[in-house]
Amino acid sequence: MRKAIVPDAHLFEASMRDVKPLKAKRRARAVPKPAPVVAAPVAEKPILYTAKAPRGLPPSPKPAAAPKPQAPGLDGSTERKLTRGLLEIDATIDLHDMTQAQAHTTLDRFVGRHVNQASRVLLVVTGKGKGGDGVLKRQMPEWLMAGPYASRILRIVTAARGHGGGGAFYVLLRRKR
Repeated sequence: MRKAIVPDAHLFEASMRDVKPLKAKRRARAVPKPAPVVAAPVAEKPILYTAKAPRGLPPSPKPAAAPKPQAPGLDGSTERKLTRGLLEIDATIDLHDMTQAQAHTTLDRFVGRHVNQASRVLLVVTGKGKGGDGVLKRQMPEWLMAGPYASRILRIVTAARGHGGGGAFYVLLRRKR
């Protein structure tokens, strides 16, 4: 036996028979719609169109970036290897816990010894200091560039993360010729 098809209106009424309206306190209040804002007339901005390259033609080339200035006597490959920490380090010195005078004297002796031994890459660990701006970190490059071996120093670069990062420097010495 088949059930008779009941129109939808009867189904709705049957399902709503036991529903009671909410009390007056609980009813949601209708939020009044804000009045439409009339904006002052604004001068129309011109519409800018960019021309696209016709199909079948390659896009115009972008201007080349200006080349990074390199230190004289240093090729790009060596500079990249130095900044990434890929060159073999010949000697390392740690200047932690030294006074400025002790660190300056120790650094001069260290560089002098390795200049005479024909070393190429030195790692100087200064530490970052308080707030990342330590005295030794700031002074070390100045000491080297004003010291007796300044003519033998080709480049001073912040070390790669694995060698101390911001608290250490690579010192690249010129080759003896």
